[in-house]
Parts: sequence; C-alpha cells; structure tokens
Amino acid sequence: MVSTQQREQLEERFDSVDKRITRWMAKYGIVLLRIGLGVVFFWFGVIKFVPGLSPAQDLAARTIEMLTFGLVPPGISVPVLAAWECLIGLGLITGKFMRITIFLLLAQMLGTITPLFLFPAETWRVFPISPTLEGQYIIKNIVLVSAALVIGATVRGGYVLADPRDCK
Repeated sequence: MVSTQQREQLEERFDSVDKRITRWMAKYGIVLLRIGLGVVFFWFGVIKFVPGLSPAQDLAARTIEMLTFGLVPPGISVPVLAAWECLIGLGLITGKFMRITIFLLLAQMLGTITPLFLFPAETWRVFPISPTLEGQYIIKNIVLVSAALVIGATVRGGYVLADPRDCK
C-alpha cells in the first residue's frame, strides 16, 4: 500500500522528469525535425540520380511529362527533380535559406500529389479508401508538408514552448 505522502513524492519526481524531457524536446525538436526531413529529401534526391534505383522515379517522370504536355522528357525531368530534392535536403540540413527551401519543398509537394489524380489506376485499389503502395507513398507526404509548416513557423524566430507558464 502506498501512502498519500509517497504518492505525492512519486508524482513530484515524475513531474520533474517529465518537465526536463519536455523542455529538451522543445529545445531540440525543431532542429531534429528539420535535419531529419532534410536527410529524407536529400536521400530520395540522390537515389533519383541513379537510373532505376528510386521506386518513385518512373511515376515521377510520367507525371512531369504529363504536366508539361510532353515538353519535358524523363531524361531531363528526373535529374532536375533529383537536384531539386537534394537542394531542399541540403537547405533543411544546413538551416540556410529556409524561406526558399520551404517554398521549394511546398512547390515540389504540389507536383507530388498529382499522380493521385492523373494515374488513379496506379495509386488507388479502391478510390478513395484503399491506396496502392504508390498511393501510400504519396499520401504520407501530408506528414512531410506538416513538418515543413512547423519548421517554417520558426523562420522568423518562432519556437516551441515546453510550458506556457515559462513565458510569464
């Protein structure tokens, strides 16, 4: 049986540890999110430079070709997309030129979502409830866009506050 005093002491210890962990997450979370997102973009960009290595390469090339009415062939679009993604990744990893990096990321994401509409037979098993693996790959970009928005909110000095009482 735990006494009221022991329970209060446990709660105080838990609260103390919880505060330290929460403050650590508030202090480093955005930086880790930015770097992690940068690694994902850089990695996905790099593998597009090697023909056949990226599972998204063919769908991306066909999408760009369709969006440009056939004016930009895969031989041009895939290396440009690879460089674009690497540039986004480097911007996020280094934290430099964040406004343009976030803009490039959001613009790229607009193009990324279009296969859901341009190639529904390839992106949906049952529209709109059961995406194919390719569809899932695209839909998960909601998380990447959300992460970019959180990072973008800090570009002008915004930050995560662990406890609103800390600013009083």
